[in-house]
Amino acid sequence: MKYIEVVAAVFKNSDNKIFCARRRNDGELALKWEFPGGKIEVGETHEIALKREIKEELDTEIVVNKFITTVSHQYKSFHLTMHAYYASIIKGALTLSEHTDSKWLNKEDLSKLDWAEADIPIVKILMKN
Repeated sequence: MKYIEVVAAVFKNSDNKIFCARRRNDGELALKWEFPGGKIEVGETHEIALKREIKEELDTEIVVNKFITTVSHQYKSFHLTMHAYYASIIKGALTLSEHTDSKWLNKEDLSKLDWAEADIPIVKILMKN
């Protein structure tokens, strides 16, 4: 079984809305909503990986803030471990290149989206806070 370790960023804007991104239409997680991020490369810290992934996927420079949680989830074709962090934008506007859509939502509206299963525990934490 394939094992993947990733990092994910949770962005809140000045209106306290949370950034959500929809995946491309391919693979097991096609068109599911997620918090953006990606795979940790060999030798990278979580912070370095998250900064790199957000720059690559969203053309945005960030600072990684508070740790939220780590989620382990078994999908049909792979096992995922995801480390989620709050992050702030330094430069850029979260420009989509890897995702098909994005939304800024109030925490009460997060549950209305069709989330990737591994992101659901993060959604639940955000809805409580």
